[in-house]
Amino acid sequence: MTGIVAYVFGIIGLLALIGFLPAFARRINLPYTVLLAVVGLGLGGIIVVARSNAGLGAIGDFLHALDGFSIPAEAFLAIFLPTLLFETALAIDIRRLMEDVAPVLLMAVVAVILCAFFVGAALSWSFALALPAALLLGSIVATTDPIAVVGIFRDLGAPKRLLLLVEGESLFNDAAAIALYGLLIGLLTGRHGEGVGEAVLTFLRDFVGGAIFGYVVAWIALRLARWLHGLPEAEITLTVALAYLAYIVGEHYVHVSGVVAVVVAALTLGGIGRTRFTPTTWHRLEHTWQQLGFWANSLIFLLAAMLVPRLIQTVSWQDVLMLAVLILATLVARSIVVFGLMPLLGMARLAESIGTAYGVVIVWGGLRGAVSLALGLAVAENEALPEDFRHIVAVLTTGFVLFTLLVNGISLRPLVKLLGLDKLPPAEQALRDRALNLALARIKDKVSEVAAADRLAAKPVAEAIEEYDRRIVEAKSNPEMMTEALSKSDLVAVGLRIMANREGELALGKLEAGILPRSIADALIQGAGRLGDAAKVGGLAGYEQAAKAAVGFGAVFRIARWLHQHFRIERLLAAELAERFERLLLERMMIIDLGKFVDHRLEPVLGGETAATMHEVLGRRAVRVEQALAALRLQYPDYAELLESRYLGRVSLRLEEDAFRDMLEESVVSQEIFNDLDRNLGERRRRLERRPGLDVALSPEALIPKVPLFADLAPQRQAAIAKLLRPRLALPEERIVAKGERGDAMYFITSGAVSVDVPSGAVRLGSGDFFGEIALVAGRPRTADVRALGYCSLLTLFAGDFSRLLAEDSEMKRTIDEVARQRLGVS
Repeated sequence: MTGIVAYVFGIIGLLALIGFLPAFARRINLPYTVLLAVVGLGLGGIIVVARSNAGLGAIGDFLHALDGFSIPAEAFLAIFLPTLLFETALAIDIRRLMEDVAPVLLMAVVAVILCAFFVGAALSWSFALALPAALLLGSIVATTDPIAVVGIFRDLGAPKRLLLLVEGESLFNDAAAIALYGLLIGLLTGRHGEGVGEAVLTFLRDFVGGAIFGYVVAWIALRLARWLHGLPEAEITLTVALAYLAYIVGEHYVHVSGVVAVVVAALTLGGIGRTRFTPTTWHRLEHTWQQLGFWANSLIFLLAAMLVPRLIQTVSWQDVLMLAVLILATLVARSIVVFGLMPLLGMARLAESIGTAYGVVIVWGGLRGAVSLALGLAVAENEALPEDFRHIVAVLTTGFVLFTLLVNGISLRPLVKLLGLDKLPPAEQALRDRALNLALARIKDKVSEVAAADRLAAKPVAEAIEEYDRRIVEAKSNPEMMTEALSKSDLVAVGLRIMANREGELALGKLEAGILPRSIADALIQGAGRLGDAAKVGGLAGYEQAAKAAVGFGAVFRIARWLHQHFRIERLLAAELAERFERLLLERMMIIDLGKFVDHRLEPVLGGETAATMHEVLGRRAVRVEQALAALRLQYPDYAELLESRYLGRVSLRLEEDAFRDMLEESVVSQEIFNDLDRNLGERRRRLERRPGLDVALSPEALIPKVPLFADLAPQRQAAIAKLLRPRLALPEERIVAKGERGDAMYFITSGAVSVDVPSGAVRLGSGDFFGEIALVAGRPRTADVRALGYCSLLTLFAGDFSRLLAEDSEMKRTIDEVARQRLGVS
């Protein structure tokens, strides 16, 4: 068997083998990547033996096909890297990642530089290896595979923010390392002839340019996806094309880092695409990419491990010593990042602080995986490099990856047990006992009911009941320890974390039911995650602080308001206000559901006192949300009714869909009738998916007639004055004017109200009033603080335009001067 058929036979045979390995790895309790390495080593040894044997039939042809694999270096990267990186980046929550983007980028970039430096310096000094070549090897082994560590942390219930830091570090670590790899390989092969300074600038240009290009192509793909709405196969195909086009076009036509472009494109798709695809399509898309990532990851491991028996035949003692130095240098570099950099970030409150035990697991769990193997194999196949260097890279990369898998990977769980990280804290153990006791009692009653209804024989029923009685007694065997372990604060903290998890599940369920818009569901799920992390770290106080922050205004909202205030860009501000309006409205409904959850599910487990405390917490949350919602209702009453009508429309549409589907399943209607009914619902569905636009009503031309001072002016005069005024939206409790500051503008209130803090008490000014004129008329600092009592629409008149306006209109000047004298107490 020769040619393309042999290649296809070899790949399909490997895929068939890969299909059985996950189940076997689970059965023997071994990490999947470790088993892949072992199987690859075995296959490589069998291939070497099979070369001298004939007559093995299909098995022999399969082994000879594998022996004949020869993938060019550039093709190896182009085939596997886009899939590996895109699948990893797609699974990361970009909004959560952006909250920690500084420490993630810092850790990733510094970790790559440190690893490359330590490896390069150690190998160059110890074995006289050329520094650029040693640095290239350092960049190859700098990429980390977080799968094992993340899996263990999830089992241990580590904070989600810590998990995100590890995943995000690994992702950008890959991007930075591969960008550095591309630069160094270019220097070694003569493609880049610049000096060190120019090389650094090239690296930065490739990295930043790749990020910009990746965002642009992802944005274009999302725009194109609108034409494919309702065609999940086509939408998923578009994302596969996106991954490879971002890499190939970025690398070969735009001349930026294709790797960074792929990562940023996947992050953008994961962040924005969730709101553009239907939940069903998005789940299929995620599963498709998980499958592609599984194939790529598995094939690389097998192909690399199969080379080891051939490499062993040419390995020298110097290669073994170089591998030992490489292992030591990478461990030192990793330790510096985890125990040196991470504590500094923790002290600066830029990252979640971690304990020594977690740090040890992160250092020892710095496994290397498919990306390192892909880069190493690409160098080994690159004939533009010296043969002896290609041999060194192939041996050291493969040996190092196998060492981390077979030594670090296998010993990772025993290390976790040795450090005591696999044991539940006393409070968690006691909660487990309470929950188990409650569940067993309920199941015992259910078993009795089923046995009676089905008229089962008495003996098996009695045996089943007796077994549950025994387990209930065991769960109650140490009530004193349970009482001591679960203090009131422990119970409340655990309950708040459970409630936060439930909040995320409720939002996800409503999203999948079509009741919540995707963007709102994403915001609520992320908010629930932050509440859960805060309760885990800070208990009741942490939860309360996070709940208060959730009602505040985020960075995007403040940017939108700044853009409107300075450049009159209204669209983003209107979108942010509409998003906030709908999120608060639906969060209020979620809080009601959470109250029911506390009564029905948590009170039996945690007790009445804890449930009462949680109701108090929910009550305070409800008040804050209601106040924030009331402020918006007051400013935009019609829009509130529009959103509530939209919500009811979504609920009623879902009820109709369920009713029609039930009729189909019960054979009341045929498939053709059901399809016709569903088509009739299609237009309503599409209409409800579009959020109605919010008119923020901040146009100066529209606001001027609301100010009595300008209301009676001729239209031409109003239009001229409108050009001098700048609209502004003040937020509830925002300080608009601060006492003692230099006055550079006065303000006209067109809607809402403000409070002026004067010595005699607070003075309320409402729609049609103005303030801030005293500083301009008298030429003195501000005499009082002025705060918005709710959302407040203002027209701002700056000092230069103020003087020009009063010079042109003596009647207006007289009115403003009179008000200023009265406020100053001058007759």
